[in-house]
Amino acid sequence: MRHPLHQHEPQPIRPGLKKEISLAEATVYGLGIILGAGIYALIGEAAGIAGNSLWLSFIFAAAVASFTALSYCELSSMFPKSAAEYIYVKNAFKSSLLGFLMGWISMFAAMVSVSAVSLGFAGYFVGIFGTPLVLTAIAAIVVLSIVNFLGVKESSRLNLVLTVVAISGLVLIIIMGIPFFGSVDYFAGISPSLGTFDFLNNITIAAALIFFAYIGFEDIANISEETVNAKHAVPKAILLALIVSTVLYVLVAISSISIVPWAQLAESKAPISLVAGTVLGPVGATVFAFIALFATASTVLIILVAVSRMLYGMANDNCLPKLLARVHGKTHTPFVAIALTSSVAILFVFIGDIRQVAFITNFGVFAMFFMVNLSAIVARYTRPDDERIFRVPCNVGKFPIISFLGVVAALFMISRVEFNAILFGSAALVVGIPVYFIFNHGK
Repeated sequence: MRHPLHQHEPQPIRPGLKKEISLAEATVYGLGIILGAGIYALIGEAAGIAGNSLWLSFIFAAAVASFTALSYCELSSMFPKSAAEYIYVKNAFKSSLLGFLMGWISMFAAMVSVSAVSLGFAGYFVGIFGTPLVLTAIAAIVVLSIVNFLGVKESSRLNLVLTVVAISGLVLIIIMGIPFFGSVDYFAGISPSLGTFDFLNNITIAAALIFFAYIGFEDIANISEETVNAKHAVPKAILLALIVSTVLYVLVAISSISIVPWAQLAESKAPISLVAGTVLGPVGATVFAFIALFATASTVLIILVAVSRMLYGMANDNCLPKLLARVHGKTHTPFVAIALTSSVAILFVFIGDIRQVAFITNFGVFAMFFMVNLSAIVARYTRPDDERIFRVPCNVGKFPIISFLGVVAALFMISRVEFNAILFGSAALVVGIPVYFIFNHGK
């Protein structure tokens, strides 16, 4: 007998999403999100918390991300669908309510992150051209939403160019730092008098902040319906994107604190430009400001793509108004979902403080990662016979140890988030409950 959740399978809406994204393009999509505002805007804020040990915070954040990445790999190989987190939780727990709340908090976190990254973009843009900050951020969202509407292939091509520029900038920072390697104590915190506990505490708090820099690998799962051979390609793309970004981040962190004292990095609104300017002078600072524009624009674009596909997937599964699942006849993109995504993101632009917005985003992400890891564990028992192209390694019987570590790590990272961000994110989660019952279609 089929489970009640599957008695009324949603019928796909035509025209559907087009499968045009290759493994390489999916990996670049992930890198395009990951290598954006986090490293270009938040590295200074994190340096003010961790000092010369900033690079350890990146490693700690990467370890936490890797646990969840492996859970995503297994679940994406089982359910290659848009609205990934919603689908994973719903099917593992066989609960539409839990699935909806997971999708809700995922969309909340992603929309806030669009606002944060667009503000990061605007900060660099204003530094060069002197335009109004908020209007610049809004304009960036509008323009990149139009690119999103024009088609996933067009978005992918633009993202490829933007990501290549962003990676090139980080590689140049690494090269600049090579002559300075060994110039500082890389295990020093913000104060020589810090005890071991305080030192480790600062490392983990900085990791909770810069985890924003790793957000993006999970959004690869949300373009599964547009990826060729998604069950194989998406898990590979997730792991490749995370590995490449981690190596770049750690080396950039070491280079940055080798070239510029951590206290100066902490005070800068454009820390990467400061590093480049220290070595290359004002011209170098300006060049890297433009590179930062490319990096942040890439991130905004791909998050907009991912969130609109989450809305599309949940609407197509009858948890949100069907209108959001409408696909444009010519561009084959979910145009109503794209319009709503950009509109909500524009509203969050008015929050303004990138550090606060990053912590709010990270709370939502950690809550999402907690449930995704838990879903990977639960699905081993509730759906043991489902095909798994990829399986999380290190198991005791059916029990995935790494997914369990992901659960513990997500809870720990939530404890590192600022209290106001926890309140804001929790309130958003509570709001999702009545929304579910309003749009529940008898599931």
